[in-house]
Amino acid sequence: MNCKRFLIASVAIFAVWAVGRFVTDTIILGPTYESLKHLWRPDVMEKMWISYVLELPVALLFSYIFIKGREGKGIMEGVRYGIIMWLFVSVPMSHAYYAVIAIPYSLCLAWCGSGLIQILVAGLLVAAIYKPAAPRAA
Repeated sequence: MNCKRFLIASVAIFAVWAVGRFVTDTIILGPTYESLKHLWRPDVMEKMWISYVLELPVALLFSYIFIKGREGKGIMEGVRYGIIMWLFVSVPMSHAYYAVIAIPYSLCLAWCGSGLIQILVAGLLVAAIYKPAAPRAA
């Protein structure tokens, strides 16, 4: 495993997820969250750092799993990986929150949709960083 590429992929994924979280949670879903503030912890903003700290090891694991299972098939492999990871993580997590917190199903779907975009972009990034080597000219 190439440590330099691994770290580049992981940091790039971490950055994409941080930007995606900001856009989704602040700009797009901010008004929805505000209307549901009675459901959240009163100290939710004081605990947000936990989410950001956890995203770094998740980005490292996301890259590691791709690297260990990659078949060298290029960008479409990143798309496939992104969809699989979205189905494995984002869809069940969003629905689990829906099952235990009195949120509208539209919020669950919004989380699924934003998760799909963020995880697909992460899959494309790691596939682009680990793209197959071009054949050498004879």
